[in-house]
Amino acid sequence: MKLRSVLAIKCAKCTSYLIKKLNRGSGVTLPGYVARLVDPHILSVMVGMVKEKTIVTMGTNGKTTTNSILYHALEAEGKKVIINRTGANMLNGIISAFVLAADKHCRLDADYACIEVDEIASVNVLPQLKPDCALLTNISRDQLDRFGEVDITFNKLKTAVTSVPDTKLIINCDDVLSYTLASESGNTFVTYGISEQIFDDISRSEIRESIFCRSCEKKLEYDFFHYGQLGIYHCPNCGLKRPEPDFTAADISLEDELYTFSMDGMLIHSTARTPYNIYNTLSAYAALNALEADLAHFQDMIESFDYGNNRESIFSINSARVQLHLAKNPIGFQQKISLVLKDEKPKDIIIQINDTYQDGEDISWLWDVDFQYLADAEAATITTAGTRKFDMGLRLKYEDISCDNTTDLRSTIIERTKRGTGNLYVIVNYSGLYSTNYMLTELEKTQKGGEEA
Repeated sequence: MKLRSVLAIKCAKCTSYLIKKLNRGSGVTLPGYVARLVDPHILSVMVGMVKEKTIVTMGTNGKTTTNSILYHALEAEGKKVIINRTGANMLNGIISAFVLAADKHCRLDADYACIEVDEIASVNVLPQLKPDCALLTNISRDQLDRFGEVDITFNKLKTAVTSVPDTKLIINCDDVLSYTLASESGNTFVTYGISEQIFDDISRSEIRESIFCRSCEKKLEYDFFHYGQLGIYHCPNCGLKRPEPDFTAADISLEDELYTFSMDGMLIHSTARTPYNIYNTLSAYAALNALEADLAHFQDMIESFDYGNNRESIFSINSARVQLHLAKNPIGFQQKISLVLKDEKPKDIIIQINDTYQDGEDISWLWDVDFQYLADAEAATITTAGTRKFDMGLRLKYEDISCDNTTDLRSTIIERTKRGTGNLYVIVNYSGLYSTNYMLTELEKTQKGGEEA
């Protein structure tokens, strides 16, 4: 290794140490920036030390969970794996994941790298990583001020994957955008999809990102939708149609809030409480097969896998059941509303909407979500919070749904757990996720310690 690369790694490690020592953050992004300043080619140097394969996961929804499944599946086979587990999926965060995993000799001891990559960042990241496999979960609208409309995301991803022609793509063929991208890219690709109609009417809603054929521009016809533009489609004009997937899940059933399904001869009794996590499982399994990775322990691993990733967590506070959920775009929020509606018990709901750079400052996407279903959610109270609490309240008002608002999320949660229904849903967008998770964890620990929250 060149002296410059060694210096880059050492400087990055010192930066991370100082950040943590001074309690200035988690130190998962700035070290990568420092390393890149010292050696602009440090990412290519580090990925060259991975002994076997590098996998990247991209897409609007599901990439953090899918990447985690890949990591745990490989680890279950005794492999050493690099992962950007914190979701730091821009260039600096990805570099940090590699350099901070290096030993004191600045060497990397890893069999695989599982790297989550932001869609916009993919154009710069993929040529440096040159992954063996790139998994694409789906393409839909997300953070309008960053990504713009869905065509911009499509074109960025297409540019990224065509820059690495030897990379094998793992594609959700139920998503016409992803399938078209793969077909046009020239890369080898493997498909996965679900042929059963397992999503309910609330999940499906009317949020459609692209239901026109990208070859002839005619409107596609669907046998049925899963959600968004995902479903079983065909073009009546040019013949484009959803192919038979290489990997699929079948015999899908929901019992006691958990999904059971068959996949490649395995009957999986999962811990998944939402149907989109079947997609995440299926995509990871397809990618591992495409890489000819060992899968002897996959079923045992997935049947005990925690799909939450701190984005779907359950707490017990003051004897109340508290669920925390991330919802950061229209399709994701629609899935959370479906989950709430499946719970027929009385409940309290808190919705926190912020507009930081992480969230996207444009929150007009709230008007694309079918909030009218919350009128039938058996909600005793609905409370809005966050920097855009009044916008969220206005959106609910247009559906004739009553709500109040709060400037003190912690106090409101304590109040609802003490005097509410005993069944509280807290739905947040991105910037509120980790602070709210930390708060709920502390409240739960306080109670378990014998104190009142």
